[in-house]
Amino acid sequence: MPTERAVRLTWSGTGMRFTGDGVLPASPSIPLDGDAVAGPSPMLTLLLAAGSCSGSDVVSILAKMRVRLEALTVDVVGVRRDEEPRRYVEIRYRFSLRGDGLDAAKAERAVGLSLEKYCSVIHSLAPDIVVRHEVVVA
Repeated sequence: MPTERAVRLTWSGTGMRFTGDGVLPASPSIPLDGDAVAGPSPMLTLLLAAGSCSGSDVVSILAKMRVRLEALTVDVVGVRRDEEPRRYVEIRYRFSLRGDGLDAAKAERAVGLSLEKYCSVIHSLAPDIVVRHEVVVA
């Protein structure tokens, strides 16, 4: 049976700063600031990187759409192969957003642009990895 790993990134409300939490398995919160003194395993770090990369894109794209973003949470789940190399074969995103001037179409557009065009982490991975997403606007 494939193993799942999951992380949650919460935007700080300022710039491109996120706090990352390993959800499955649980790990301590870490600031994503480039200082890797203590943190999650390499595979969870990959999910954190993918989530913060796409989350940063979404923040930037929505700002260009003149949306005043109030909250953004990115949940990312990775499904790994059972055999070596135990790489990810599927990555699932759940973007939960709230903001002034935000509607489902704008949120979906921003997420789609990130995952299909801009997120360098996703585009650095093997092309056969299935990437799925869902968008929730509060």
